[in-house]
Amino acid sequence: MSSRRTAKLDALAPILVIVGMKREADCIAGEGVTTLCSGADVARLGRQLDALDGTDFSAVVSFGLAGGLDHALRPGHVVVADAVVSGEARRDTHSRLSTALIKGAAAAGCKVSQGAIVGVDEPAMHPSAKAALRENAQAVAVDMESHLAEEFARRRNVPFVALRAISDPAARALPPLVAKALTPDGDVNALGVARELTRAPHQLGGMIRAGLDSRAAFVSLGRCGPLLGPLLRLMLAEL
Repeated sequence: MSSRRTAKLDALAPILVIVGMKREADCIAGEGVTTLCSGADVARLGRQLDALDGTDFSAVVSFGLAGGLDHALRPGHVVVADAVVSGEARRDTHSRLSTALIKGAAAAGCKVSQGAIVGVDEPAMHPSAKAALRENAQAVAVDMESHLAEEFARRRNVPFVALRAISDPAARALPPLVAKALTPDGDVNALGVARELTRAPHQLGGMIRAGLDSRAAFVSLGRCGPLLGPLLRLMLAEL
């Protein structure tokens, strides 16, 4: 590596990677990366981002699980966003960085597609909700962080990209307790889940299916996460 590129890398501000849960953050490796975990709470994420006022970042990344809206996407399939949809707004991601992520995910052995991701404030739990999002937003996946991450990056005038692995596919309904499965800091609320299953044991089958789906998604995140920081930092040094 040339001394000039090394100097540019050393001068880069950290990359901010926004996730929903701690297990997603654990997939990230490498220097120059700062993770922020929402705990799947949009209001909390907004407060966390507001608290970063004055902190410099070279790029912002939305990373983690997503719900599938396109029926062709199976658990573990990686989506790199070409746009993020929030309400009536549709905004493009950084094309060069997104292309680099697509190539990196494919080289890591993941099935990868590009398409729009729609950000929502509440989880899309039922196939009918996912179908409505797909039709209205013309998106292939949904999550609860990308829209706020994109807005934060736009306010800072820094590049934004999103890489998400499909967990629950478009035709899969999630059991209600999934919405209560995380603690505020993004850990799995094992005690809370156990209590809910004791009270409503009919949800057990859905939880098992959701667990198997998320396992496939985390395999993909585990392959992509270690590449994220080094790959994007190299690209940012060339911009």
